[in-house]
Amino acid sequence: MKLGAYTACLHDKTLEEALDILVDLGLTSVEVNSGGFIPSAHLPVDALLASASARLAYLKIYADRGLELTGLNCNGNPLNPLPGVGPKHADDLRKTIRLAGQLGVRRVVTMSGVPGSDPDAKYPSWVVNPWDGVYMDVLDYQWDLAVPFWQEIDALACEADVKVAIELHPHNLVFNPITLKRLVERTGATNVGAELDPSHLMWQGMDVMEVIGYLGPLVFHAAAKDIKMFDGVKLRGVLDDGFTRVPADEPNKVPTGYGFWCNAWPEDAAWRFVAVGVGHDVDYWAEFLRALAEVDPDIAVNIEHEDASMSQLDGLGLAVQTLKAAQQKLVAKTAGR
Repeated sequence: MKLGAYTACLHDKTLEEALDILVDLGLTSVEVNSGGFIPSAHLPVDALLASASARLAYLKIYADRGLELTGLNCNGNPLNPLPGVGPKHADDLRKTIRLAGQLGVRRVVTMSGVPGSDPDAKYPSWVVNPWDGVYMDVLDYQWDLAVPFWQEIDALACEADVKVAIELHPHNLVFNPITLKRLVERTGATNVGAELDPSHLMWQGMDVMEVIGYLGPLVFHAAAKDIKMFDGVKLRGVLDDGFTRVPADEPNKVPTGYGFWCNAWPEDAAWRFVAVGVGHDVDYWAEFLRALAEVDPDIAVNIEHEDASMSQLDGLGLAVQTLKAAQQKLVAKTAGR
């Protein structure tokens, strides 16, 4: 099993600086952004697509540090009807798959996306609970758009000898293990499966180990990301529209598309992303690693740090400490059998 990190939390640093931090933390696996919602700070996609020598030089940066580039991350909404979002994210995904194949990186992380509600829709529409028949019509329309797109992506991934790992994420057609299997079955895909990010499963109330067992060999890649529930859940529940807009002059706004940004969390949030180990203890993460190892003992597990209450290094450091302790506990338990 390879423990590493997704470098999005280190985008203010050069690639070399970010990788040196991971080496100092004792990690061996790296995942970098390649487009979609956020800029590709550590991967010059077009330049690498255009030059074999540039690709060799790029991979050498990792090899010289004893690191392995295990994933390209292109999370976005490739089915978004907004002209400044969907087409760009879809193109980013296609480029990412081609580049991954050329680099010899066998995992691309992305999201399934979600279209609008109908052919005239301007904005994406996520159906949370289709109790009303009209929402079944919306879902039928959305799946009819998604299936041919994902058949195309699967064919591209097969050609590049790459596995595309979909993060099970709200605001997407595929947001749980049931919808992931539905996509695979309806498309007949062979190179599309899941990126197992437990955080979004946790706040939706799923049993993460049960999800891993249910998906089995469809789990291609994994993230280590934690959440913690707060008292706000008593009134807000886990579905909450209490977010607020980030001021226009905020220097650290996170883009989601042309003219769109991530919003600010409610003060009394029901849950938040926290550093690995804050929401769930070492025993929990040992079980997480055990379940993943049963599916694929060589799987890459990359830390995704999004705890706004901790600095980059503090959050990554705690995550590494937790995962290494979990790994040691798992090894000791296995040896004691």
